[in-house]
Amino acid sequence: MKKIRVGILFGGRSGEHEVSLLSAASVFNAIDKEKYEVVPIGITKEGRWVTAADAERLLYGKAAGEGARPTHLRAGDPEATPGAAVLAKGESVVVPPEPQTHRSITPFETDASSHALTRRAADRAIDVDVIFPVLHGTFGEDGTIQGLLELADMPYVGAGVLGSAAGMDKDIMKALFRAAGLPIVKHVTLLRSEWETTPKKIEKLVESKLKYPVFVKPANLGSSVGISKAHDRKELGPAIAEAAKFDRKIVIEQGVGGRKQKAREIECSVLGNDQPEASLPGEIVPSTEFYDYNAKYLDEGSQLIIPAKLSKAETKEVQRLAIAAFKGVDCAGLARVDFLMDPKSRKIYLNEINTMPGFTAISMYPKLWAASGLAYADLIDRLIQLGIERHADKKKNQYSR
Repeated sequence: MKKIRVGILFGGRSGEHEVSLLSAASVFNAIDKEKYEVVPIGITKEGRWVTAADAERLLYGKAAGEGARPTHLRAGDPEATPGAAVLAKGESVVVPPEPQTHRSITPFETDASSHALTRRAADRAIDVDVIFPVLHGTFGEDGTIQGLLELADMPYVGAGVLGSAAGMDKDIMKALFRAAGLPIVKHVTLLRSEWETTPKKIEKLVESKLKYPVFVKPANLGSSVGISKAHDRKELGPAIAEAAKFDRKIVIEQGVGGRKQKAREIECSVLGNDQPEASLPGEIVPSTEFYDYNAKYLDEGSQLIIPAKLSKAETKEVQRLAIAAFKGVDCAGLARVDFLMDPKSRKIYLNEINTMPGFTAISMYPKLWAASGLAYADLIDRLIQLGIERHADKKKNQYSR
């Protein structure tokens, strides 16, 4: 049988660029090479698209040597290698592909004087059957790349534009969870401009609505980048300022467990499209006060307990809530749903959903599925099939009368 061409899309402009490289390298190593032909597609931190050897250098952190060609190709570059990426920030647009074996992201080339379109770009298109975007955070997990792929009529793994955008924005996410009747912690949302103009007013507002300790987060980011725990007003201001570096919108949540106890951090993986399934839950015991970026990726000592030490009833409730959260933001393909459990009352709160969670072989999402009976390579295979199935279902839509 002819192999399916899979474009593994990684890197990106977000603060989770390095995490994406780890996830992509793991997928490359595990994907079934007998079934799939893999095409590496990288996006540099500057937003430039690269493929082939340049993408591999980006993936493994090897810069081009002195005198080497730049590690990106532009839409108007007449010497671009066939098959190389031609999307570069601000330099190309996507057009519907011509009928062919594979779908392609193909830019126009525009003559500055006449705006005449040429066909040379078609020879340098990214020619694949499906895209597996292993992009985390801003510009990868927030609906932007999904919108590009939708315009190109390209099948892809994971949530669509709406699910990705809603899952990325913690404020909108919580509004959807609340509308679905799901248990969430008390929180306050504010804008960076409000903090910059009336900081004292914001401090009073937070303290009137919430009790310390509180967690201060950028509304749109992941991997705990920009998140701080504030125990009092002295720590609140710097925490808001830190979160404001990463987004115009800041979410402040009341800590579960109060001052004396830390919340238990429970996670559950969800897989599927219209009929999603939930894995066994797992628990993270961070080496620090909470599971921040350092605890996730740099420091040693954090523990992953799989399955989580929960009663049968609690396990079923976590799985039920995980699927409800998945459906609540109109997710597809995959998501990791995170919970907080009060250690005393054992009440479970839905914290957030991650529509493109860390995806190394030792990340929580695939480890939970492995514990549930689905191996890493099989999980990759299933996700690719779900992406293709979702695209086929969308092709049933009629867009004109």
